[in-house]
Amino acid sequence: MTPAELSRTVLRSVRGAVEEQELSVPVPARIVVQPPPRPGCGDYASNVALQLARQAGRPAREVAEILRKRLIGSAGITRVEIAGPGFLNFTLGDGAQAALVREVLAQGDRYGDRSLRSVRGVGAGDVAGPGSSPDREPGPDREPDRGPAPSARDVVVAEVLARIQAAAGVAAVDGGQAAPVATPPDLTALIARLGVDEARWVLLRPAAQDPVRVPERPVQRESNPRFRVQYAAARARALRRYAQELGFGSEPGDVGAPARGEAVGEGPSDGSVSAAQSLQTFHTLLATYPSAIETAARLRAPDRVVRHLEATADAFFRWHDVCPPLPVGEQKPLAVHRARLALAEAGGTVLANGLRLLGISAPEHL
Repeated sequence: MTPAELSRTVLRSVRGAVEEQELSVPVPARIVVQPPPRPGCGDYASNVALQLARQAGRPAREVAEILRKRLIGSAGITRVEIAGPGFLNFTLGDGAQAALVREVLAQGDRYGDRSLRSVRGVGAGDVAGPGSSPDREPGPDREPDRGPAPSARDVVVAEVLARIQAAAGVAAVDGGQAAPVATPPDLTALIARLGVDEARWVLLRPAAQDPVRVPERPVQRESNPRFRVQYAAARARALRRYAQELGFGSEPGDVGAPARGEAVGEGPSDGSVSAAQSLQTFHTLLATYPSAIETAARLRAPDRVVRHLEATADAFFRWHDVCPPLPVGEQKPLAVHRARLALAEAGGTVLANGLRLLGISAPEHL
């Protein structure tokens, strides 16, 4: 079960409770499920019961219990628990991670592209196409444009371009401190000095209200977050090439445990907790990439995409180091290696999609 499928399942439980008069509330348009704030609280959590409690005139935990009973036994959900004042925590079945990988790989460069029809204040006219003006008023013989709502990708791309065009807010680095620039910088000179990728990254990384820090020169090593993200995307592609040379391909499946004969990173003696934690973090970031793009579109904040990509790249390397996708030493490729390779390819897809969304290259080789 993917996060989107879980959201729809919870929504169906609310609709069923309303139709059978267990709850008297308006059925929400959508249900948000997110990773829980603390490890050990399941795979995903939702505050839907707290949102409905006031409208229902009942305690949130009582509303949560109504929904919990309806959700128990749903396909793909292993356990449903109530936490705190009324949060619903979900533990998904063993196939959830493989299902997510299949979804990412099936959608490819479309993964993360969502419609914004439900976003208040964002309409089709908010995103201008090539040669069009977002401020164009309809003529006397024209009806207002009521075309399809823009996708989250469209809105983020428009905001990326706006951020680049507003580069007059750049600050220079002087002794490690950001200082306002009295004269707006020459964007062409900035690109000539840093390159397109680094120039875009330094302009998009800070939040809108924060100063931009411009390095003296781009650094092509892992201490540079932009390079680290690009390197992770390239590494995922390299793993596929190496696997082909070894004669095997990817197949989504169980990736959790280290394979026989593998050395694992620091942690418990068997490496199981370290592997599980790194896998869960990486999986969660892949699953929440679409919602990160949607949030960036809602808030007109491409810096949220940047931060999500940085976290995903870091999680990729931690997981990769604990559970390598390629056989170690003389070991032959196993089913677990095919599953890990598929997960690595899904990670590379997410990283490449995010980089392209920001107008930054996702090279095959670094």
